[in-house]
Amino acid sequence: MRNAVRLDAVDRDILLHLQGDGRMTNVELAKRVGLTPPSCLRRVKRLEEGGVIAGYRAVVNPEAIGRSLEVLVDIEIYAQDRTTIEEFEATLASYDEVIEFRRMYGSPHYFVRVAIADNTAYEAFVMDKLTGHPAVQRLESHLTMKKIKGGL
Repeated sequence: MRNAVRLDAVDRDILLHLQGDGRMTNVELAKRVGLTPPSCLRRVKRLEEGGVIAGYRAVVNPEAIGRSLEVLVDIEIYAQDRTTIEEFEATLASYDEVIEFRRMYGSPHYFVRVAIADNTAYEAFVMDKLTGHPAVQRLESHLTMKKIKGGL
């Protein structure tokens, strides 16, 4: 088990700035948090090595890639055996449309976030890939009206 990394106010400030712009240069980051560039770089490396910074990624505009409709789906399944559950999870995780997939405590059993082109494409996705899976007992779709705040 990994020991928790102690964060001071400067570490938290570094994380705040990197969450806003992960491509910020070390020189700019150091300036914003009030450190010298070498000192700032040492702190960033410590945060990376300690697992606090898990990686860097590009944030893709869904509309630019033809996936402007986001749907949140609650799924309950029939399965209680490990093999069926693992197969169900592997199958859903393999779909490009699925951008977030969580197993939940209680009901619903799963929370799935789907990014897709439009209502017609979503209907086809549900009919062909979700309701067509033998483990699915029930699903409930929630279409996003407006994203107020959210992660990637």
